[in-house]
Amino acid sequence: MSKLRGTVLITLFFCIFFLAACNSPYTTKHKGYSKLFFPEKSYQAFDQASAPYSFEYPSYAVIEENVNKERTGIQKGKWLNIRFPGQAATIYVSYIAMQAKQLDTLIRDAYTFANNHNNRASSIADSVFRNAQGVEGVFFTIGGEVATPYQFFVTDSTHHFFRGALYYDATPNQDSLAPVNAFLLEDIQHILNTFRWKK
Repeated sequence: MSKLRGTVLITLFFCIFFLAACNSPYTTKHKGYSKLFFPEKSYQAFDQASAPYSFEYPSYAVIEENVNKERTGIQKGKWLNIRFPGQAATIYVSYIAMQAKQLDTLIRDAYTFANNHNNRASSIADSVFRNAQGVEGVFFTIGGEVATPYQFFVTDSTHHFFRGALYYDATPNQDSLAPVNAFLLEDIQHILNTFRWKK
């Protein structure tokens, strides 16, 4: 009996020893996000002969042209994607050569696209702008956990309508994307401030 008791005690001792040896002191992990590093701001011209507009865009962005080869009718035009590989974001751009009396429909559609985020947005603000070249448009800032924080359109009211929306290749998180939003906002503003229609 004492031999059995000794075996049990030794087994119990080794179990306690091994369980205690595996536990290291617990340290709390703070919630946070990785530090982001952004490229230095520099811009280059987008001025293709086939496009009825030009603007300056960031040198760290990539422009994909003619992304709407399959489209016809009202949607036919010079469409682009302005990709930001380092920020996993894309500005999806649509251009429409307007026909008579299409302006109201296109403006209404632009507001509808922005307001489609009402169920997730904490705010939607629109502001009218006019750049130094006389180009006019509307800029939308959409707050909250939304897929697109910024949308915009510019038009000459008679022939041209250019619309853009910024989307991320990630699940929207307002806190983690705040620095990226601020960084890309400057780039979108530069695109719009340098935008001009070709005569």
